[in-house]
Amino acid sequence: MLDDLILIALLLGAYLYWFNGQQVKEIALKAVRANCLNLEVQMLDEYVALNSIRLKRDQAGKMRVRRIFLFEFSSTGNERYNGVCIMLGRRVESIQMEPYRFDG
Repeated sequence: MLDDLILIALLLGAYLYWFNGQQVKEIALKAVRANCLNLEVQMLDEYVALNSIRLKRDQAGKMRVRRIFLFEFSSTGNERYNGVCIMLGRRVESIQMEPYRFDG
């Protein structure tokens, strides 16, 4: 009986961790889309890929999960550039993009 409860608790914890990760990924995707729109570049594939995950303290000293997402964008439609979205908890810490060609 106790083994079953422990298993259920572990499965529930894993599900909640996964669900929270999906929500953070969606926040990152929306932030990257808005950033690309603001800079008048095209976000490619409409996708952010989780690159790394670790713990880091926020400005208040509270431990948060820091996730780094990668994405690709294009300024002219002919080439691909890489970008990085860093999330600390549910907050966008930064969005960094490679230097890109601007045909204006």
